[in-house]
Amino acid sequence: MSNFFYIKILATDKVLYEGMAVSLIFPAPDGEFQIMAHHENVVVACCEGSIKLKTDDDNNWYSAFIGIGFVSVEDGIVTMLVDYANWPDEVEEARAREAMERAKEQLRQDKSIQEYNLSRAALARAMVRLSQPVNAPLE
Repeated sequence: MSNFFYIKILATDKVLYEGMAVSLIFPAPDGEFQIMAHHENVVVACCEGSIKLKTDDDNNWYSAFIGIGFVSVEDGIVTMLVDYANWPDEVEEARAREAMERAKEQLRQDKSIQEYNLSRAALARAMVRLSQPVNAPLE
C-alpha cells in the first residue's frame, strides 16, 4: 500500500499546492487535525493558522498560512478550501505588522458587532502571517 495521497489546497485566488503528500496537519476548531494516506472519508472545518505539509518520505515539512475553510477527504483525495493561503516567503512582514496595528486600533474603537468581528479576523490573520516561517515553498 502506498503512503501517499493526492491533495489540492485551494484559496479563493489561487491553487497553493496540488500533488502527492504523505501528511497534512492543520488547525481545526477542537485542535490540530492530521490526515495521512488511507484516512477515512470526512469533512472537517479548519481555522486560521499554519499548516504543515509533508510531500515525501523524508523528514521535509513545509509550512503555509491559511484562513478559515474546510478539508474534505473522499476516497483518498484530499481537498482543502480556504479563504486565503500563503507560503511564508509570500508574506511581507512590514505590511502584516501594519495590518496588525490597524486591526488593534479598530478593536479599541467603539464599533458595531460586525465591524468588531471583522477587526478581530483581520488581527488574527495578521498575527498568523507574522508567526514562524519554517521552510521554503514547494516548487
